[in-house]
Amino acid sequence: MSAIGQLVLSALRCAAVMALAWMAGTVGQARADEAIEIFDAHLHYNWEPKPHYSIDEVLALFRKHRVTGILATSRPNTGTHALMDAKPQGLQIVPFIRPYRVRADIQTWFGDPFIFDLVQDEFKRGYYRGIGEFHISGKAADTEWVKKTVDFAVEHDLYLHAHADDVAVEILMRHNPRARIIWAHTGFSLSTDRVAEMLTKYPKLWGELSYRGGITDGGGKLTAEWRALFESFPDRFLLGSDTWINERWDSYGEIMAGYRAWLTQLPPKVAAQVAHGNARALFGGER
Repeated sequence: MSAIGQLVLSALRCAAVMALAWMAGTVGQARADEAIEIFDAHLHYNWEPKPHYSIDEVLALFRKHRVTGILATSRPNTGTHALMDAKPQGLQIVPFIRPYRVRADIQTWFGDPFIFDLVQDEFKRGYYRGIGEFHISGKAADTEWVKKTVDFAVEHDLYLHAHADDVAVEILMRHNPRARIIWAHTGFSLSTDRVAEMLTKYPKLWGELSYRGGITDGGGKLTAEWRALFESFPDRFLLGSDTWINERWDSYGEIMAGYRAWLTQLPPKVAAQVAHGNARALFGGER
């Protein structure tokens, strides 16, 4: 090959290398700019008597806001059945049994043997991964039917999703130390010191952060207390929308954007764990 030919070949090779580097940089930037995926670990698709949004509409909402997994519950459980029947691609659905037929059951389920029958009947569907979200406060957790529910969950390798104060969580754990509990709202406004104490004491307790106060200050900055908590327990927190009323569905995008605003203030590895990694670790990564 002539000297000129060699120069041309060398120039072409250099251009190709530069093009590949540019493409890699562009792809990397696109990935960096892409919104972090979120696993919504507190979702209600209530069916009373019909849902606010259709199945197609909620699935479109998840795609739009890059929600790639959901912990699905409904009151009654009809909504969860519908989500499971849809079998959407690209969305991991983790169904939990809701121990409610109607809203009034919130106040009485823990003393109602019929609810325990409901839980056992629903479980026969074969796909449930947990029980909840259920509401329990203080010593109301110390009943025969709550203990039966906790023991049933442990026996069948199910998680419990408890909307509870710290007193009730302690009682649930005393019912059966092998219980695995997702703590809805992580105590709402409970001090971070007490949250840390609970997470330290109970290795099978995870905090879900919908409606949780104090994570950011008035300007949207992650507080020092919560930054320390996330960095001390990076594998113990989950995110959730808590779509318990229609207004929460209508503001779904804002809820997810609110999470992403403070997730970007965490180290990337920790942010990824909280956003979706911890849920995948608990429930498996299949979709």
